[in-house]
Amino acid sequence: MTSLVIPCKHYQDGSCRSCTELTLPYAQQVAQKEQALRALLDPFLGECDWQAPCVSALAHFRNKAKMVVSGSVERPILGILPKPFEPQSAVDLCDCPLYPTEFQAIFSELKDFIARAGLVPYNVAKNKGELKYILLTESQKTHKLMLRFVLRSEAKRALIERELPGLLQRLPQLEVVSLNIQPKNAAILEGEQEIFLTPTHFLAEDFNQVPLFIRPQGFFQTNPQVASELYATAAAWLSDWAETHACQEVWDLFCGSGGFGLHVAKALQAKNAVKLTGIEISASAIECAKRSAEQLGLTDVHFQALDVDHFDFENHPIPDVVIVNPPRRGIGEKVATFLEKLQPKVILYSSCNAQSMAKDFAHLGSYQLKKVQLFDMFPHTSHYEVLGILHKK
Repeated sequence: MTSLVIPCKHYQDGSCRSCTELTLPYAQQVAQKEQALRALLDPFLGECDWQAPCVSALAHFRNKAKMVVSGSVERPILGILPKPFEPQSAVDLCDCPLYPTEFQAIFSELKDFIARAGLVPYNVAKNKGELKYILLTESQKTHKLMLRFVLRSEAKRALIERELPGLLQRLPQLEVVSLNIQPKNAAILEGEQEIFLTPTHFLAEDFNQVPLFIRPQGFFQTNPQVASELYATAAAWLSDWAETHACQEVWDLFCGSGGFGLHVAKALQAKNAVKLTGIEISASAIECAKRSAEQLGLTDVHFQALDVDHFDFENHPIPDVVIVNPPRRGIGEKVATFLEKLQPKVILYSSCNAQSMAKDFAHLGSYQLKKVQLFDMFPHTSHYEVLGILHKK
């Protein structure tokens, strides 16, 4: 039997191989990621300070479960469909070792709820059924839960609302419950329409004494321990830089729920007044960011729901610091070219795809990479997060 870093019967029997590196000792996993990162960033390293990697817990580190629903209404399966259009090959992952252990009992209750509400699992091949996904997220601060049912239509809404009081009684930690309507017969996780079934629409979270909020359709990191270290490191790097440099204007592009910008603004406000401008395409995430800024007592903060490509770079004061945390595609040549033209003193770049990060660095010829650190947000896979800070030459 293959030796694994953590026990996982699904890997052993070959039914789930999402954790592609599970047979490698964890130190070797991290070493391979660092080797890959060094190879990608080699042209930009120079005298760069290469920081020791931030490692993760090996199990139970995820705060979110995305479960495909299959099987029958009486016996639903929550997990994955490893073979396209073959519901019979579904794998139940309720005991996945990456999830908090308490999720198992919650999934059991949800299976019972699916049967009570008559939520027929969606069949992609036949384009029949209603329930596509169950999305479950836990706040590490409060241990409250957000539960989202991704449905093909609103046809079962009345039945869900009928059974919901019983579910809330059995699972009092449920704070946010919503229906997401995704009518397309396509591999799309969620639709645009969100119907809240609870008075509360967000989960309160806290990283490093910075209040954050998790809301449907807003990006939030799935490894809270490593994410907390990532945000704290960003704030520390910029705080150290600000000891010897004036910093009045900070932009946070692709800001999500504001994690980076808020950490930085909080760290810098003790030194001098800082204006923070945050841009993010998700209106839901921006709503969370604004709520966080209000709780922190930050006044000169401006968060806006806007595609970064449509941000009017030229008609704003030149920022001292620009933070970017783009999706896997990176910031792209257009945004990189604008930053080259603006010439902020510092660019703080957080990336979930070092390949696109390296491509973006190639368009930032006026900057020198000063520090870089790998954050192992996704143990047992080849994926990782990177933080780099670039100073104007």
